[in-house]
Amino acid sequence: MTNANPYQAQDIMTASPVRLVVKLYEHAIMSLRQAIRAIEDNDINARWKANKKAMDIIEHLCQTLNLEKGGEIAENLERLYRFMLRHLLDVDLHNNPTAAKEVIDLLEPLYRSWSQLDRDLVAKASAATPHAETETVATELVVSPPGAQPVPPHSGGRTIASA
Repeated sequence: MTNANPYQAQDIMTASPVRLVVKLYEHAIMSLRQAIRAIEDNDINARWKANKKAMDIIEHLCQTLNLEKGGEIAENLERLYRFMLRHLLDVDLHNNPTAAKEVIDLLEPLYRSWSQLDRDLVAKASAATPHAETETVATELVVSPPGAQPVPPHSGGRTIASA
């Protein structure tokens, strides 16, 4: 964060774990869109940098999954993240924008779900304590299908991608 805006750094340092995951999805999608533009512009270096950034983010999401606590959801996310990473190799190996578009199509529903969870938690925290800061909503969040026991899909550690 040496070149980061101090407000951006503060935003990241005070964000809830769910908000951090949302930010990671945002940046991965943005990076893949940059890679697609770079392919269209025939800018190999920019394509490589953007694709690498997206791959690094997805790898980080995968590495911070808590497979023990997250159960089947975390296992499915791990398989999906690994599939994305293999698919993104094609972006660099074959200068293929379709692979990047397909991964964006996989990331966008995850992004929307985590964004909705973040909004719901902020609203819940605001309703419970009207003057609570929205950035400290939850330290351990749960995501589960209807009727299932709640399980946290990412580890509880305070890394950039934990939730």
